[in-house]
Amino acid sequence: QTDPGTVQMKASRFFVDEISAGSTSDQTSATGSFTMPFSRYFFFCFLFLYCSLPDMQGKRDTVKEQVTAEMLEEVIDIYISETDTVSLLDIPSTTVSVDADDAEAIMERNRQYAEVCRNRLGNDKYVDRSMQTLNGATKTKQVQCDIDKLFSFSTAMTVTTWDMYDSLCCAEHDETGHSTQREKVDYPEAVVDTSRSAEISVSVGSTVSSASASSSLKEVDVFGSRLNAESDLQLIMLSEKFQHCLRVMERSIMGNILQSKLAAYRQLPVLEGKLCSFDTFIFHLRRTHLWAFTSELTKGRSVSSMAWNKKNLDLLAVGYGECDSSNKKPGLVCCWSLKNTTWPERVLHCDSAVTSLDFSANSPCQLAVGMLDGNVAIYNMSEENDSHIVSSSRCSNKHLGPVWQLRWTLQELSLTGEEKIEALFSVSADGRISKWFVFNNGLDCIDLMKIKRIHNTKKKGGGNNTEKKTESVLSALTPGLCFDFHPVDSSFYLVGTGEGLIHKCSCSNSQQFLETYRKHFCPVNCIAWCPLIPDVFLSCSSDWTMQLWKQDRHNPVLSFTSTQTMVCDVKWSPKWATVFGAVNDEQLEIWNLSASILDPVIVQPAAPGVKMRSLLFATQTDCVLVGDSDGRVTVYQLKDISVEGSSQVKLWNLVAGCQGAHHKNNASNNIKNHAV
Repeated sequence: QTDPGTVQMKASRFFVDEISAGSTSDQTSATGSFTMPFSRYFFFCFLFLYCSLPDMQGKRDTVKEQVTAEMLEEVIDIYISETDTVSLLDIPSTTVSVDADDAEAIMERNRQYAEVCRNRLGNDKYVDRSMQTLNGATKTKQVQCDIDKLFSFSTAMTVTTWDMYDSLCCAEHDETGHSTQREKVDYPEAVVDTSRSAEISVSVGSTVSSASASSSLKEVDVFGSRLNAESDLQLIMLSEKFQHCLRVMERSIMGNILQSKLAAYRQLPVLEGKLCSFDTFIFHLRRTHLWAFTSELTKGRSVSSMAWNKKNLDLLAVGYGECDSSNKKPGLVCCWSLKNTTWPERVLHCDSAVTSLDFSANSPCQLAVGMLDGNVAIYNMSEENDSHIVSSSRCSNKHLGPVWQLRWTLQELSLTGEEKIEALFSVSADGRISKWFVFNNGLDCIDLMKIKRIHNTKKKGGGNNTEKKTESVLSALTPGLCFDFHPVDSSFYLVGTGEGLIHKCSCSNSQQFLETYRKHFCPVNCIAWCPLIPDVFLSCSSDWTMQLWKQDRHNPVLSFTSTQTMVCDVKWSPKWATVFGAVNDEQLEIWNLSASILDPVIVQPAAPGVKMRSLLFATQTDCVLVGDSDGRVTVYQLKDISVEGSSQVKLWNLVAGCQGAHHKNNASNNIKNHAV
């Protein structure tokens, strides 16, 4: 042990182990404490206090103190305890163990939050807005404006998610990146459309919606519009966006009014209510009058032809025009939609009366139109104008007579039949069947067949009384009135002529006919292959009759007649092989061969002073469309058409039975002639 007088203590070298320095014999161990002499305890406590003072003078002076024996022998108690825990950084955990006590509660809360986020899109109950919690320093501002702009008005409106989406789509950004959406909405950019369709759509087709929109726009002008009220209203009404809004509004109104009739057309359940009732329906026997496609634009024009769009079955193209060679009035084509029965979606004005039309299958927006002056044109129905894509007006080989029928047909390019291309064919009163193709930004054609007139002569045999019929072909051509390609094999087709004959022709043989069917003694107005039984076809004529043929027989299987007037059109039902329809000047007739072969099962008389001209079945429903001489296309629903079993089998058995009876009659006649 060193001399107490020589001990020098420094704070920088003072450690806890020096506190317990001393002889082991002087320390007494105990549980949680230890003892030392009082004098030594007092000395070290003094040193602690001295060293804890701030070092204000830099270097401390050396402390010298005499340590007595009493100080060293003093016994003191020192208790050591743990201090409080101080957290300097606390980062809470973002994950919880699945074994934790509150794991299930946390998972349920996360599931509820995910459900809320998923239902947030498109829900008006959630609003996104930015908040600024710190207010900036106030600044002195000065505003200078015109006296007219000092007046402010408070307005309020209700918007939906679609309104905000439409406003976002039409918003434009200037060079600084600020949106000019308000100017776009308040003063829409006027697109002055001088086309005839836009003017008619505003004046006639949008009467109700234009009136309501005009009144609302005038109220806006009262509250400070800087533009002239009349000129601004005219520009807005002619804008493309305004026209689109009117069209959507009209569709919604008409869909609400005709809900029950459209449901019946589509064979859907009809909702009962004020807006959905059958009070306006006209029930008569087994037909129901649903609605009519008509407007002021088509009133007084005769319906010449109708065609469904082959991709969108809700679109119907209707051609208008008197099919008279002395008619010089311009023609009209209207594309109607089931969403709006009061105004057509597209309107095409033609130079001559429209006699036939047909939609393309590969390009559904292309519509081929045949006219009374012999021209053929292809229009693009996706554009709102009268301009055609191509026309035969500059073709030196165009038809010289009315184009009575047009048809788009797939033709095979190879012998295997795997490659097919769609081609346009026409038949005209000049006696030619032509195939059209695009050439030098126009239409040109080649002749598939020239329908030559056939004269029948009779020559007697050598030594008996039998007569033999021969044919001599004259150079004169006979008018072609209708034709139809085979539904399975498009390489051959049937054509009806003005002399009452039906010729079977091949696309690969333009010199002679394959077969000739004789029964009609007046012009053949329409020919239709049965879509369900390809060997059977129908024909109608101005001789008041309809004939049912089988392609391997020269004589008709059945003959139908009900009135003493010419039959204008005949069509097979796309659903039943034994059901077909026909129209004449007086009435619509629906025949069901499985029920009767003598009389039609449904008869709908024409309106007084109106003649029925054209017929078309709906492709997916039990409805039929009839066009008349007053420009109306009436939609009828066929009810209670019962065909038990397979209609194809019934028609085939009927045809076979009639053939057997015909052979039996021929055999008995031959026996009688031989006996005589």
